[in-house]
Amino acid sequence: MASDDEKPLLRDLLSPASQNDQKIDPKRRRYRRCRSAPLAEFLPGEISTNADGSLPNPESSLSNINPSFRRVFIYLILYLAIGAVCFYLVQDQIKGDKVDRVLDSLYFCIVTMTTVGYGDLVPNSVASKLLACAFVFSGMVLIGLMVSKGADHLVEKQEILLIKALHMNRKTGSSEIQKELEDNKVHYKCLVTMALFVVLVVVGTLFLTQVEKLDWVDAFYCVCSTITTLGYGDKSFSTKAGRVFAIFWILTSTVCLAQFLCYIAELNTESRQKALAKFVLTKRMTNVDLEAADVDENGIVGAAEFVIYKLKEMGKINQEDISLLLAEFEYLDVDQSGTLSTSDIGLAQSCQTGP
Repeated sequence: MASDDEKPLLRDLLSPASQNDQKIDPKRRRYRRCRSAPLAEFLPGEISTNADGSLPNPESSLSNINPSFRRVFIYLILYLAIGAVCFYLVQDQIKGDKVDRVLDSLYFCIVTMTTVGYGDLVPNSVASKLLACAFVFSGMVLIGLMVSKGADHLVEKQEILLIKALHMNRKTGSSEIQKELEDNKVHYKCLVTMALFVVLVVVGTLFLTQVEKLDWVDAFYCVCSTITTLGYGDKSFSTKAGRVFAIFWILTSTVCLAQFLCYIAELNTESRQKALAKFVLTKRMTNVDLEAADVDENGIVGAAEFVIYKLKEMGKINQEDISLLLAEFEYLDVDQSGTLSTSDIGLAQSCQTGP
């Protein structure tokens, strides 16, 4: 039997069993789904609403351009425009193999931004060297933004196509697609990025053999040294057509590899978390666990205490998180009844807006 202090919390966690449709064991409790918690995965300012104030349809939001991706794309255009103009103005202070003044400026900007640094174009004055230093650091920051924002959004777009292709022979609704995305999100991201990475390697190798006239080994060697930003410089893009191709290919391939490595690390972390959760859920409850879960030390572990203890064991929350949530609860519980009601929320809000 739960204590009187626990009953209000348990009433919030537990919903009454339905007596109309089917018979349910009165000793079993049914837990309500949290309807508002999933919105917590969005950051403030990233949730867009329709004109009537309602949340957008998930399918329609997928078809629109992500604001984060659009912002990163604008930053990229500005960076390349400013960089190309700056390096164009100091073109005479950059030595190396040149094919076209404008093209070389944009090509040098991309090579600097991605830290490939072939060495086929090299700053040869104080002004050009300082300019290159400024653009390499700002370019690395922009690459980081692209990996975390824009590239991730594009990969998520391809995830849906991949799942639809895997389920081509049977009807799959949007809810099923969304569920499978959530269950295997990182796994599908790894597959999509790896496939794109392989395509970029093949395309780059074929281009170097056909246009730059390199043999297969040298072409593959150049591709690998470029994508990994190793950039030895003994093999690079030296023709006009090659540098036009390199402007798009170098940026795409280096970002793709960085994203792929991030997903591998994320997949490894997720696998460890799942293994820990499985261990926590399958291990037998002992008296020691019971004592640790008994927060109010009344000799009985309620549903709320049990859930909190298991979440702490899984590493989902820690004591600091619990303390912060309890502090917020105490602040909202204006009448100090141990429960929250609409009157408590109204009083708390009036205190916030009051003089």
